[in-house]
Amino acid sequence: MLGTIFQPSFAPERLPSVARRAERAGIEELWVFEDCFKQGGISSMTAALAATERIRVGVGILPMPLRNVAVTAMELAAIERMFPGRGRFGVGHGVLDWMGQVGRRVASPLTLMREYVPALRALLAGREVTVDGRYVRLDRVRLDWPPAAAPAVLAAGEGPRTLSVTGEVADGTVLTSGTSAGMVRAAAARVAAARDAAGRGGTHEIVVFLMAEFGEGAAERMERELDAWGLSGERRTAAVGDDSAIVEAVRELAEAGATTVLLQSRTHEPDLEGYVEAVGRVARRLRS
Repeated sequence: MLGTIFQPSFAPERLPSVARRAERAGIEELWVFEDCFKQGGISSMTAALAATERIRVGVGILPMPLRNVAVTAMELAAIERMFPGRGRFGVGHGVLDWMGQVGRRVASPLTLMREYVPALRALLAGREVTVDGRYVRLDRVRLDWPPAAAPAVLAAGEGPRTLSVTGEVADGTVLTSGTSAGMVRAAAARVAAARDAAGRGGTHEIVVFLMAEFGEGAAERMERELDAWGLSGERRTAAVGDDSAIVEAVRELAEAGATTVLLQSRTHEPDLEGYVEAVGRVARRLRS
């Protein structure tokens, strides 16, 4: 599955029209970020869903330290009831420095994920939940309006320990920008091992953000973008060139284990609408 990303470097009022353009272009998914202190992930994805009819809209990711799990469950359940099957929900540690700025940095992000994700999944499944954990505390909490079918809850992971936890507790894993095919393969293997150890069956999604730049001069422009993100070594991973080159890069990630690839423009892409059209061309080629 192929999608693209509306980054919080773009003004939020542009999102509805970009979402409609992405839907017309045949793109299957559009994701938003919740970066401090820019745009709220829930409000952004809801606006995009309301402006469209078919495209799936994801948030990658909602920082767990910022959000009480019961409130997150209420928000996600409401979105799922209003737009069944169209929301894609990812949670994660959040950028630790940002969490510190708002007084929400936790001593053990892995413990928080182990407590938070199972509680969120249980609430969305309509169950009554009681938890007395280090960070998550619920006393007989049950949603009045759970969704008809609980949506998948994805969790972001990067380091090996976090990837093991995403495999253990989540329905899918989100891998951020700068993840090579080799890194995807290693992450998928670690996730699978953790699922096996936890006795979990079924499928596990792997969503990968891929920086991509089209056309003449793409490599030079992308080098500057990678510098701006501070990526080095194997993390300087991107797709550049014509449509065929981008298609090949997406296929390489899919062969490594990605189930969804999200093409990410430059942070200050001057022609976002044109970029969306280019992603639509790639989506059509991948389906043909």
